[in-house]
Amino acid sequence: MPEEKDELVYQIALTRIAGIGDVYARQLVNHFGTASAVLNARKRDLLCIEGMGEARVEALKKPDFKTAEKEIAFIQSSGIRPLFFTDKDYPSRLWHCYDSPVLIYYKGNANLNHERVVGVVGTRSPTDYGRHECEQLIDGLSSENIIIVSGLAFGVDTIAHRAALKNNLSTVGVLAHGLDKIYPAENRELSKKMIETGGLLTEFRSGTIPDRMNFPSRNRIVAGMCDCIVVIESGKKGGSLITAGLANDYNRDVFAFPGRTSDLRSEGCNLLIKNNKAALITGAEDLLRNMGWQKEKKKKTGRQRLLFPELQPDEQAIVTLLQNEGPQHIDDLHLKTRLNGSTIAQALLMLEMQGLINSLPGKIYELN
Repeated sequence: MPEEKDELVYQIALTRIAGIGDVYARQLVNHFGTASAVLNARKRDLLCIEGMGEARVEALKKPDFKTAEKEIAFIQSSGIRPLFFTDKDYPSRLWHCYDSPVLIYYKGNANLNHERVVGVVGTRSPTDYGRHECEQLIDGLSSENIIIVSGLAFGVDTIAHRAALKNNLSTVGVLAHGLDKIYPAENRELSKKMIETGGLLTEFRSGTIPDRMNFPSRNRIVAGMCDCIVVIESGKKGGSLITAGLANDYNRDVFAFPGRTSDLRSEGCNLLIKNNKAALITGAEDLLRNMGWQKEKKKKTGRQRLLFPELQPDEQAIVTLLQNEGPQHIDDLHLKTRLNGSTIAQALLMLEMQGLINSLPGKIYELN
């Protein structure tokens, strides 16, 4: 086996083990500490992990280091950054998703943990209405220092990426294949421009072709790494609705542009709105208001926040964070306090009941 210093070899090899998906891989690394520790673990120790059986353990004992080393040579020659889920630069929003990829490959210059990230998805064959709404939305966000994320596909994805570049916004494309190719090929020049100030990322190693089965997997990354998802024209089936559904599962805000009831390309958006799976918006102003991202008003001064009633340790941790750093998104509260989901939900509820914090649109919390 490779020396321990070659941790990336172990990380890539772990992602290639049959029967060990992202959920199991994360569980194993959390238990043993590193990918190398997982692949060097004794069989009896692996069998103690819940859900691990003989077949999975046997697979873990046969890692493909040769292919992993070949992948490392490719990413080093191509200026690609591998980000394991334990790396500090791994997207923190995505990290909180239970099924997030344990390893992603990234080429670009945008900060994946940027303060505000908006995903834009929609049909591959938009109408003039869809094109106009997409361009107008991003034009309206151009002064807000927001990163635009989409899937680099034909249609709304491409329009969103191009509009972001036109308005000097960073934009990131999430791919359903390896970074050794661009699909569709027509977007090759666009992708080069995106890398300069934004980037491309994928969970798939080089040589992976854009198989149909890869796109739902790609969509979960789009949904998971954003603060919110905007759907612009979608039929009642397809990738955009999958992304919206995943965003709802990940507790993300979902917005949709309405369309005529007779327009099949707006049928999906209208259903999302009708079923309360998305909030209706007609432009950037609606999105900014719902997310609480309008220009901040001058803060009131002179109010003392030093004295609080007796708090539980988890409640105090949240209050201290809000006191020191100001309003926080719920994902940042999770990340910075290291409290689990049920604990932080209970603490936030108690603090709201005591009138110590306010819940703002977009799942943002501030001290009262």
